[in-house]
Amino acid sequence: MLKGKTAVITGSTSGIGLGIAEALAAKGADIMLNGFGEADAIAALTKGIADRFGVKVGYDGADMSKPDQIKGLIDHATAELGRVDILVNNAGIQFTAPVDEFPAERWDAVIAINLSAVFHGIHHVLPQMKQRGWGRIINIASAHGLVASVNKSAYVAAKHGVIGLSKVVALENAETGITSNSICPGWVLTPLVQKQIDALAERKGISVEEAARDLLGEKQPSKKFVTPDQLGELAVFLSSDAASNMTGAALTMDGGWTAQ
Repeated sequence: MLKGKTAVITGSTSGIGLGIAEALAAKGADIMLNGFGEADAIAALTKGIADRFGVKVGYDGADMSKPDQIKGLIDHATAELGRVDILVNNAGIQFTAPVDEFPAERWDAVIAINLSAVFHGIHHVLPQMKQRGWGRIINIASAHGLVASVNKSAYVAAKHGVIGLSKVVALENAETGITSNSICPGWVLTPLVQKQIDALAERKGISVEEAARDLLGEKQPSKKFVTPDQLGELAVFLSSDAASNMTGAALTMDGGWTAQ
């Protein structure tokens, strides 16, 4: 379905980003991975995806807090794979603290990677998408892009911003063949969430398993983690011709979190 298309997925060496990268590759898209990791592990990852799905797979270690490196990522993908048809802005970090105790440097870091990086990626990829009259911009927001939680001021602000930015891009490109949408996951068992579970277990003096149940029970009525594979299939749909008239949407996959 996506043969001949090329996708850049930020933060895709693990977790949600990797699930999306593999789902797009399974449909024939060439892939540019991005993220942190040991060189040997990344080499094995890129070869594994290429061999399994018969697509081209590149890697760029751009730091998403640095605008010049984000431009370099898009330039690298265009040079190595020929074009960028699909941009998935997924890279993210988290820090929790009450607003009055939130360190300014942590606020700046969360906003830089979770929001500003989304702008820079879109800014650099739009010209070539406009030239071809086709493009898919998929921004991984969060349930926290729609509702708030305590101690997550920077993350909630950034994810609300991502949804707003997605809508602006959708309106500005409504007649161009380029769509812009946000995916809003609830709890997904990624390394980022695992850290929160571990911290909760330590704080309450309970097992990691109990902490995971507590985390889900507090917010997610399904009491099941969303999986990277499920999010990958949603990204495939948004990249398809069937979704050509879906733009400016914020699509939840959150086990009922934001329905409450």
